[in-house]
Amino acid sequence: MRVRFAPSPTGALHPGSARTVLFNYLFARREGGAFVLRIEDTDRARLGEGSLETILDGMRWLGLQWDEGPGVGGPHAPYFQSERLEIYRAEVDRLLAMGSAYPCFCSRERLDELRQQQQRQRRPTRYDRHCRGLTTEDVARRLSAGEAHVVRMDIPEGRTTVTDVVRGDLEFENSSQDDQVILKSDGFPTYHLAATVDDHLMEITHVIRGDEWLASSPKHVMLYRMLGWDPPRFLHMPLVLGPDKTKLSKRHGAAAVLEYRDLGYLPEAMINFLALLGWSPGTEQDFFTIDQLTRSFDITRVQVSPAVFDIARLDNLNGQHIRALSTQALASALRPYVRDLSDALLLAATPLIQERIQRLTEAGPLLRFLVHRPTEMPEDLVPRLKDAAETERLEQTIAVVQDVRQLFENEVIGPQLEPRMRSVAADRGWKPGDVFMVTRVALTGTRVTPPLLESAQLLGRAECLVRLDFGIGELICRRPGSKTG
Repeated sequence: MRVRFAPSPTGALHPGSARTVLFNYLFARREGGAFVLRIEDTDRARLGEGSLETILDGMRWLGLQWDEGPGVGGPHAPYFQSERLEIYRAEVDRLLAMGSAYPCFCSRERLDELRQQQQRQRRPTRYDRHCRGLTTEDVARRLSAGEAHVVRMDIPEGRTTVTDVVRGDLEFENSSQDDQVILKSDGFPTYHLAATVDDHLMEITHVIRGDEWLASSPKHVMLYRMLGWDPPRFLHMPLVLGPDKTKLSKRHGAAAVLEYRDLGYLPEAMINFLALLGWSPGTEQDFFTIDQLTRSFDITRVQVSPAVFDIARLDNLNGQHIRALSTQALASALRPYVRDLSDALLLAATPLIQERIQRLTEAGPLLRFLVHRPTEMPEDLVPRLKDAAETERLEQTIAVVQDVRQLFENEVIGPQLEPRMRSVAADRGWKPGDVFMVTRVALTGTRVTPPLLESAQLLGRAECLVRLDFGIGELICRRPGSKTG
């Protein structure tokens, strides 16, 4: 069993293509087959600079390594279509000799006019087979004169059956198919010919690709038959739609797989999420490792209906995968997103946030307090003074922070301080949550942090006292009559 992923290097690896890679990879691993990477770079006008490396980097980040292809080699090299032109030319000559293809000399202007006329008449836009009627002598004369031309398939009459693994046998009227260009005037093949020839010569047994290629499948089956080959088995995966049920695009989120890495997603979570876009394990399980997916993947359970790209589900899965990591593994994953902590401090802080984040990018803001002291106490912690009641509230707040400071100076700092802080709240007639919040803000400068006392433990006694003294000073400066208040 042999499958392939055959991208055109015209852009980055996007989620839909990444799912195609994944399904091919899982099927090959499940069945003990080979996963081939082939680069379809025959559309020279659309090649994007740096696109190929971006695609390969996306596959590497996801951990989807190919068995044959660029950088790996294999028995069917070369794996770049631009290096296989002689192979395609030989098959085109064979089709011409058999009468299954013909040269077309129509100019771009004529084809444009034909298309506009068909559109005005509300007819299907396709080639009118004008050059198919040329005599052998006309063709020979124009070829010998060096006239620019393409080569088109000669679509036969009748019907063509495409067998899809999930959809079953699908029948198409051949009259619905255009006489497809298979060789362009620059000597490069079109996708339809090159993919067919390469899939045969590379011994591909299953072609797993997106739903958008289903309409072209009859042409590919016809080419196989014309060339005397048996077609592979096809599987056309469902479309991936945004939450608004329109085709997935940039407005629904990141466009490239590597952008999800930059947004703080784990490759393991992305793999898990992509696998569930149009495939079901047949159970309620939604958390999968790559090994579990490999064991569970059943190609016949690929769905026909479109899949919805739900970012909330991706966030949830990413959180689950974050919590499944060891402390050391998560600290390593966090390193690119938390640059101002030492390795030792990051490792110590990691357990404090592991249950609290869904994306790796959330760690930096949560841990910033460990190396950045507060510069002010928030204004809304104690309202600006307008009357005696507010003045009293300020004095109580100062007293509470002073009590906490005394605890931090005389007691072992850590979770065991919680009962003592609750006693401070009871003594001052405060709610425990208010005491913890004022302390949190004084120590960290923010209301959202990892667990307070564990965070204080990481800061250490000396640093906590410095920060509490600063907070007390800030509050004192707000007293009526203070020169800076």
